[in-house]
Amino acid sequence: MRTIKIIFIMLFLVASVGFVDLSDSTATETTDADKITVSKDAKPNLVSIEYNDLGVMVASWYGPKFHGKMTANGEIYNQMALTAAHKELPFGTFLKVTNLRNGKSAVVRINDRGPFIEGRDLDLSKGTALALGMIYKGVIQVKVEELKTSDLIPVYTLN
Repeated sequence: MRTIKIIFIMLFLVASVGFVDLSDSTATETTDADKITVSKDAKPNLVSIEYNDLGVMVASWYGPKFHGKMTANGEIYNQMALTAAHKELPFGTFLKVTNLRNGKSAVVRINDRGPFIEGRDLDLSKGTALALGMIYKGVIQVKVEELKTSDLIPVYTLN
């Protein structure tokens, strides 16, 4: 009886092979939108980044209680974004923050004011805290470097 079942299953599989399309199944374009093409001669525009060492700071993190609320610069706080709060740095400043204990780094953007607890210099988003491996520690020392570029330009020039 078992042999008959196996033979039946094999016959079914062989018979169904003709019904399965094994050809290329890539998506096809269904819109009439203009296509964007990049010339094969396109070259990336290189931007030099300078790191301005701001020293070692004490960083904490904040998240759940403020998620979805407005930040000091007027945007809605997303606890999983790579952002930070500082008392004085201009909004939009990009910082490379490095956990001194494990060497993990993240680039954050200043979009809020704080921290408002004595002895702390930066308040990092929960997403940044996860990236740095500091969720359970809560407060750590970080190396902070400001990223400076001469101009923000696109990576590729489209023709």
